Amino acid sequence: MSDTRSRVAERVHATPGIHFNELVRVLDLAPGQVQYHLDRLRKTDSVAELRLYGRTHYYPPSYDPWERRALALLARETAADVVAVLLDERRARPADVAETVGIARSTLEWHLGRLVEQDLVRKERDARNRVTLVLARPEETAWLLRRATSSLPGRLVDRFTRLVDRLLEE
Repeated sequence: MSDTRSRVAERVHATPGIHFNELVRVLDLAPGQVQYHLDRLRKTDSVAELRLYGRTHYYPPSYDPWERRALALLARETAADVVAVLLDERRARPADVAETVGIARSTLEWHLGRLVEQDLVRKERDARNRVTLVLARPEETAWLLRRATSSLPGRLVDRFTRLVDRLLEE
């Protein structure tokens, strides 16, 4: 295996769920070079690929499909904060989660849509049809949350959204 290919593989194994653009930035390689080595690594089953919500993420092959989807979502700071609140509280009303995280309900619903769709969070309804949020797989989610890393651009987008949410509240 070439030195460059080894660097790409090592980064994917060290940062499961890393997306293509972040690999290019971190490794300081040309996009075509990274793409070439990722293709070779995928063909030998040394790296797994997942395309989700407009981004391509890379993983060690030992991660199962649910774990891959979860890591892709948990790389977003706001989604990770929502999950952290649910880990602490076990069950929570959406308004309480939004307040604790410091985001608008609409922002929470956007993240919840993805978290529910990928089976990280469940919305349970009581007899009065009120929604309570619960983690679908709390132990596995806690383990993955510790391994998730967000990219600088992702953090900037999430923090800008929070800033706008706060400004619109006033």
